[in-house]
Amino acid sequence: MTGPAPTGEPPRGRPADFLTELFRTPLDPGYAHAARKRAAGAPPPRRWQRLTARGTGLVALVTIGFLLAVSYRYAVAAQPETSRARAGLVADVRARRAAADDLQKRADLLREQVVRARDEALADSDESARLRNLEAATGLAPVRGDGLVVRVVDAPPPVDPVTGRQSATNPGRVLDRDLQDISNDLWRLGAEAIAINGERLTATSTIRAAGGAILVDFKPVTAPYEVAAIGPGDLRDAFDGSATARRFRDYVSTYRMRFSVDRRTGMTLAAAVQPGLRYAQPPQSSPAASPSSRPSAVPSGSRRPAASPVPSASGGRR
Repeated sequence: MTGPAPTGEPPRGRPADFLTELFRTPLDPGYAHAARKRAAGAPPPRRWQRLTARGTGLVALVTIGFLLAVSYRYAVAAQPETSRARAGLVADVRARRAAADDLQKRADLLREQVVRARDEALADSDESARLRNLEAATGLAPVRGDGLVVRVVDAPPPVDPVTGRQSATNPGRVLDRDLQDISNDLWRLGAEAIAINGERLTATSTIRAAGGAILVDFKPVTAPYEVAAIGPGDLRDAFDGSATARRFRDYVSTYRMRFSVDRRTGMTLAAAVQPGLRYAQPPQSSPAASPSSRPSAVPSGSRRPAASPVPSASGGRR
């Protein structure tokens, strides 16, 4: 006994699935309707209808071409103005940077004059050596001695094996917190002075990220990052065996970041920029006092050189 022949229709009460419907009616209903009209002998479009359709298409093409031409003209005309604006900004940045460098040089010169005047005033006192030691400890005086340099370099960005393009994200990039960890560990191990790419750290220094840059006291530093520290003789061995150094060696094997710790002798770390006064105020001059009646802070004819770095307590030479 045989069952009924398949009819291609879905069972009653069950809707046809998408594939069944697609194979049963492969043609779009619109195409089917047009085919039926042609089969029924529908009259072709009249001449004015054809002309109207062609005219509409021509007007649309002309309008699109006009808009493209206007956009291109404005884009080309705006390029010189954009270039001039960019060149003006670059020139302004360079001029301001040069002015800042000149002001810094003048500030350094005035600082040397103040140091000479102070040394003259405290020549016969023990306060001079004590003050210089405090300046070295707070970063306001240069320090010379033995120590180490920790060098950290970003890992190369990963490359997509399919497209061959470099990835936008780099897990082996040096972050601001990496430099913070290195600096804090060096302080913990007895470092007396630390500088990152030449920027001396003080008690109020900040290491933070701004966009893709790392700022040390609001000054950008770039790779390779070198953290120089002056301290006791075992500072290099102590840091090399610390948890921070082990973590960075893991980064080397995992992300191909570059990391090294080298011992250095006779290093000199420059003084930090002198911060502004927060609480102390300069003395107010009396209106009755004349400039000629004020004693000079520096005796005339004085040729005493500026104070040099003082010896470090750990055997180094500040």
